[in-house]
Amino acid sequence: MQRRAYAPAAALAAAVLTASLAACSGASGGDGSGEDAKSGNPGSTAPAAEPGKYRGLPEPCGYVSRDTLRRLLPTEDDSDPEAEKLYKGQAAITYDTDRRTGCRWRLETPEGTRHLSVDFERVVSYQPGVSDEQRAKELYERQAAAAHIPASSASGTPSATPSASASGGAHPQGGSAGEKPAASGSPSSAPSGPSSPPADAGRFAPRVLDDLGDDAFVDDKLNTTGSGVHRDISIVFRSANVLVSIAYDQWSPDKRHEPKSEDLQGGAHALARELDAGHFGN
Repeated sequence: MQRRAYAPAAALAAAVLTASLAACSGASGGDGSGEDAKSGNPGSTAPAAEPGKYRGLPEPCGYVSRDTLRRLLPTEDDSDPEAEKLYKGQAAITYDTDRRTGCRWRLETPEGTRHLSVDFERVVSYQPGVSDEQRAKELYERQAAAAHIPASSASGTPSATPSASASGGAHPQGGSAGEKPAASGSPSSAPSGPSSPPADAGRFAPRVLDDLGDDAFVDDKLNTTGSGVHRDISIVFRSANVLVSIAYDQWSPDKRHEPKSEDLQGGAHALARELDAGHFGN
């Protein structure tokens, strides 16, 4: 008879435990799924960030046309099995192809080596009140600053000439900052050191490009140290919330045959325009 007295109490405890578990389960708030879910402070009054224009990315190795690859990476026989393998490219290893993709190509010849790479990054902002496009612009500006790209003037030409930017803070009228310019006609006013760069050097200097996406720049570096000579061309442009990076370089074992900026920049620029016209992912 005493054991029966405890049965209602045990049943009541079980019912309370079951109700508690059900309440905890209901408080989890759904399955948590959703594309580009953005975390934030539930109590925040900041407006919801605007989603990006692009919701996906292309398959990069197939996004570049075969004709473009032939021009940038010319081979003696396009039908050769090795050429076919070359033009297929090698996909970059990424953890999320919906957010980042890339492809690499490499051509080796007795005259030297050429490399080409294309990378796409779809930017998603997780900061309340900051849109995907705003975040992409911040990342673009950070890359442009790291490459020391001169600011563009209203006319679209660089506001600083290559010679001034390479002089380490030279005074506009000669001498270091803080020094008085030398009098006209005095020996100290005569140029010293290397001769002046060619008249068209500014055409191919690192600069802002105004015919790609929303923002774009090109960087050009020549390396003559070690064996041979190496020129690297980089183009980065932003279209809405997608950043596209192109790297195209050529190495020559003969320092007397320097890879030309005009040729390499022209090829990389044409590729960038082709990618920009493709409209990326949906």
